[in-house]
Amino acid sequence: MMNAETLLIAKTILVFSWFSAFFVFERRFPAAPWKQSDQGFSQARHLRGNLTLWLLNVLLSRLLVLPVTLLAVDLGTELRSVLGIPFTAQQSPLALVVDVIFLDFWIYWWHRLNHEVSFFWRFHRVHHLDQQLDSTTAFRFHFGEVALSALARAPVILLLAMPLYSVLVFETLVLMAAIFHHSNVHLSYELETGLSRLLITPGIHWVHHHAVREDTDSNYGTLFSFWDRIFHSVGPGTRKPGMMLGVAGLSENRLARLLLLPFRSGNR
Repeated sequence: MMNAETLLIAKTILVFSWFSAFFVFERRFPAAPWKQSDQGFSQARHLRGNLTLWLLNVLLSRLLVLPVTLLAVDLGTELRSVLGIPFTAQQSPLALVVDVIFLDFWIYWWHRLNHEVSFFWRFHRVHHLDQQLDSTTAFRFHFGEVALSALARAPVILLLAMPLYSVLVFETLVLMAAIFHHSNVHLSYELETGLSRLLITPGIHWVHHHAVREDTDSNYGTLFSFWDRIFHSVGPGTRKPGMMLGVAGLSENRLARLLLLPFRSGNR
């Protein structure tokens, strides 16, 4: 059984390799035209801001997310022992699949709450303010949202007695999925259509980033696309190459202001 440090190293290598591939592919084979520098938007600022937010969250992960997760796992292990649950994900592939599906079900509802509860939206809108989606948008989250997400997830891990292996496998899949469905890489119609029957694709998720409230408040899935169909949250719009991205009536791409944005009044 791999220890936590080994699992984290494996996760980092896999995610970085995946990100590097999409970062290159989307610039070689873009699905939509790259936004030009106008009205305060800058490609350099876009990349710098997204990657800086990512680095801040990497630090936060070590200081808060990982300790909270490990505590939940440890308490869950004790609970699993008390309840006499006979297997862990390391011993049963089926248990790992169940854990991943349940965590994706949880993240669907957590994402939906981030749109429906104004306090959570204050943090989540930092992610939505990106006017040019690409693979770096997958890392564009306010550290406050990352902290809240870790705290909200901990009781789920504890009560369902999930092992660390399940949590880290899920986190790896989520990051890879986010890089994929935020990316600006061109996919054939046949490939996109086939994948979208089960997975969230760029064609699905770009609608979620459309600067139209009806579209923004839809398509909440992260890994699997069936949650939106089950809970009737499929967006009415479709992805278009020139669609306006971001938050209607609000434009901000400066890092310092993004960090302070949740503490300012604004849209919703």
